[in-house]
Amino acid sequence: MTLPFRVDLQGRVAVVTGGGGVLCGRFAEALAESGARVALFDIKEEGAEAVAAGIRRNGGDAMAVRCDVLSTDSIRGAERAVAERFGRCDILINGAGGNHPLGTTTKEFLEPEDLKAAREDVLTFFDLDPAGVQFVFNLNVLGTLLPTQVFARGMAGAPGAVIINISSMNAFTPLTKIPAYSAAKAAVSNLTQWLAVHFSRVGIRVNAMAPGFFLTEQNRSLLIAPDGTRTPRAERIISQTPMGRFGLPEDLVGTLLWLVDEGASGFVNGVVIPVDGGFSAYSGV
Repeated sequence: MTLPFRVDLQGRVAVVTGGGGVLCGRFAEALAESGARVALFDIKEEGAEAVAAGIRRNGGDAMAVRCDVLSTDSIRGAERAVAERFGRCDILINGAGGNHPLGTTTKEFLEPEDLKAAREDVLTFFDLDPAGVQFVFNLNVLGTLLPTQVFARGMAGAPGAVIINISSMNAFTPLTKIPAYSAAKAAVSNLTQWLAVHFSRVGIRVNAMAPGFFLTEQNRSLLIAPDGTRTPRAERIISQTPMGRFGLPEDLVGTLLWLVDEGASGFVNGVVIPVDGGFSAYSGV
């Protein structure tokens, strides 16, 4: 891949959770292109292996590991696999996350008629399934906390140790329909700040990126109609994005490389950086 600029990550080991996904797969490729040895964790190992194989074909060093980020035992097993092949982790990217239909409302606004009688085709706030909401919080918040617990102990005191969490622009202003996801990502941002303070005396920097709207496999059906046109919700998103487009995975790479490079961002700690084409800055008028 073509990098926006070069940083030297030779001799460094990076772990990327959710590594089989569109965005995290690109993160792994960028880190490998910069010289890091990269371990891609994913509960669907075949997706992570596809990315790792591509990295190896391009001359990089990468491995795929099946890992459930909600299981400490699974994470510890994955950590052992990384240590045996690559050594201690220097860079941890907590990228695993996602939403769930049972934590999502059908409509943006609760209307008076929604209170009169339940409808099978309408999921209101009062119909949200606690199990669905809990799944979203577990995946995004515990899925960030648990890998950090497992890896940060070994990273403490190591030169240039850095953790990058993946938040969302939803953490700044919640989007309609997705209360669980928005609240969970706000928790990720808050946890990022807490960890930055907590780890500051042992030399681990903790920051986060907050992507705006990027087309991924998780949201494609919500944003792109079967005929390839944008859905009404996608049109509204673009109308509120000053740059007038969805983000591309490579739009995140520059911020990622800046944050992992100690020489470039060694005094940057506890920040959440929006990469959203101006969405979070735009009032709509």
